[in-house]
Amino acid sequence: MSLPEVHLIGGTRPEAVKLAPVVLAMREAGLLAPVLVASGQHPAMVGQALAAFDLTPDVTLQVERGTGSQAELLTEMIRQLDELWTARTPAAVIVQGDTTTSLAGALAAFWRRIPVVHLEAGLRSGDLDSPFPEEANRRLVAQVAALHLAPTPLAAMNLLDENIATADVLIAGNTVVDATLAVAARRMPFENAQVAAARAAAGDRRLVLVTAHRRESWGAPLDRILAAVRELVSRYADIDVILPSHPNPAVRAQVEAGLAGIERVTVTDPLPYPDLSRLLSEAYLVLTDSGGIQEEAPSFGVPALVLRDVTERVESLHAGCARLVGSDTDLIVKEAAELLDSRVRRDAMTAGGNPYGDGLAARRTAQATAAVLGLTEAPDAMPALDSPATATYGASL
Repeated sequence: MSLPEVHLIGGTRPEAVKLAPVVLAMREAGLLAPVLVASGQHPAMVGQALAAFDLTPDVTLQVERGTGSQAELLTEMIRQLDELWTARTPAAVIVQGDTTTSLAGALAAFWRRIPVVHLEAGLRSGDLDSPFPEEANRRLVAQVAALHLAPTPLAAMNLLDENIATADVLIAGNTVVDATLAVAARRMPFENAQVAAARAAAGDRRLVLVTAHRRESWGAPLDRILAAVRELVSRYADIDVILPSHPNPAVRAQVEAGLAGIERVTVTDPLPYPDLSRLLSEAYLVLTDSGGIQEEAPSFGVPALVLRDVTERVESLHAGCARLVGSDTDLIVKEAAELLDSRVRRDAMTAGGNPYGDGLAARRTAQATAAVLGLTEAPDAMPALDSPATATYGASL
């Protein structure tokens, strides 16, 4: 007898990275048949990310984009997902995070009365304008999900505060921790030639990894971030900076203009996930506006200075492994200098461990999804960093 199919929908690289460990965990458990559906939002980057796990999409939607608008993208993905699920109806659908793909998958599944499992549920900034449109997307997905897999106790509390039933919430941890630990442990050679050359020439110099991809960072904020990078490189002769740039031509031009002629700075195209994971594992410090990197960095003992005015990943701020610096040049330089000047301060930031996961989130996700379908018992929630494991299904708060 064939296993029930569960369709995992991903359209961006972060979604692919966070869904890949779940596919592998489902295959290992043998209770469900995972089907990876690439939504067509960023097809090349999804394929690249999945390749790091020796996976390929089982289904790829061919989304035609004329205007490039969110409305066009959402409408076309919903139409094609509905057609797919008319011909091939899954037992459940897993959506991840807060992208347009996540919203499209959740709505299309809900309208067909297919149970929706929301991976990385409960993140909230409290501001619909930041991040935009992600804050609205994840709130909307929460309204139709049957199971909410929260990465942390705080995310679970956000859901309970919105009157989500306790029994429908599980603190699972974040599968990005599973992904980055597994990939970094393989120590694969750098695929990007610029990165390989920069690391080979680095000697004893410390690596500072910088990413500034979010739309709210473009323009004047990015200029201020680049000014901080220039100041840090000028002040510290023992650091190298690697900055993977956003593929948008205007953003790439802005980055290259802002860092032109600066020694010990390498600007690259978007990096394959194994390259990025290895760089993160080798970094002394990371400056980032990426949510995923905020979650991954503590697993390697790397502190993060967050280049945003607000972040929904406040757990890292509470744990001390990240600090919010926005795009203020002087503040970025000040906070980075404190950590570059003191290894003790730097190491102390991440001494408490990673609040986002213990490397077992994918197994919990696979088991919780099977439990929704009545195939097994529900898993235990992820234990808190400072407490033993509990045997409670639901939010352990």
